[in-house]
Amino acid sequence: MNLFPASYSTLSSSALAAFIHQKYGWAAVECKMILRGVGDSYLITVWGGAERYILRVYRPDQRNLAQITAETSLLLTLKQKDIPVSWPVKDLSGTIVQTVKAVEGRRHMVLFTYAPGTTVPKLNERQLHTLGFQMARFHEASRVIELPDQRWIFDTETTLFKPLKLLRDAFGEDTEGYQRMQETAGTISRKLKALGADSLPFGCCHFDLLPKNFHFEGDSITFFDFDFFGFGLLANDIMVFRQHLLMEVNFGRMTRQEADRAYALFLAGYQEVRPLSSRELEVVPYLGVGWWLFYAGFHTTHDQFYPLVQPAHFKLRVNLMRKLMEMDTETQTGV
Repeated sequence: MNLFPASYSTLSSSALAAFIHQKYGWAAVECKMILRGVGDSYLITVWGGAERYILRVYRPDQRNLAQITAETSLLLTLKQKDIPVSWPVKDLSGTIVQTVKAVEGRRHMVLFTYAPGTTVPKLNERQLHTLGFQMARFHEASRVIELPDQRWIFDTETTLFKPLKLLRDAFGEDTEGYQRMQETAGTISRKLKALGADSLPFGCCHFDLLPKNFHFEGDSITFFDFDFFGFGLLANDIMVFRQHLLMEVNFGRMTRQEADRAYALFLAGYQEVRPLSSRELEVVPYLGVGWWLFYAGFHTTHDQFYPLVQPAHFKLRVNLMRKLMEMDTETQTGV
């Protein structure tokens, strides 16, 4: 009997363990799935748990080989520049991107070093300084890195207007809400243009530097999960951490005073490496809505996230988005 076609399959952990043993020559390889997302992530342990790695198995409908290669090229270059990142590991033959034939076709995978330490939801003063300092080092290094033109640009078209087209059905019968969001996007676009955003520092952006995507071991940080990295205003990554702080305030895990102090400490660390102009700081609040819409637009393309873009649930997300925007801009944009 022929196999029935599939758009997505889950690769066997035991088969992946045998594959890693063959390709890398390690003994006592164990493999366990730990996360589904843009790709599937597996925890790889070898030598009886003495060493750990992360195996990322990409979904072909989300990332092609050229996009994956651009990601690995960036990380290897950052490693050479002593930026604290999890990096791709070559196999015995020197290959970085592995390819296997699955039910749905060719699947690409990359083995990454394990980021030491753990996720720290609430950073102490030294960790806030380190986060800013190392983020700025990443930005400075990325501005001079030449990569294949295989990643996306973060601009008003890709973060505001294109996602809104994808999200029309997520608003359901709330045509007024959809129109209001379109007006908000237009207002933000005009504000960014008035601030001269197009002339601000531009380079590689991680675009998802929330605490879940960096580990701390003491006061040492390691960045990982560059799956969404692209090119845009460097202020985007500052905005993402700012959004994290605002969410902590919104959900009662931090006071506004604590959040403002944390942001100031983070910025102080950042500006030890790369001073920020007043215009860069001024655009940060106006980038937040685009970040939310970009990922909501992505959710419409991935079956795992469909529940998040059903009208009832998405309305809650829109309300949160508006609230955070108002907190950060004091309703200057008319959201």
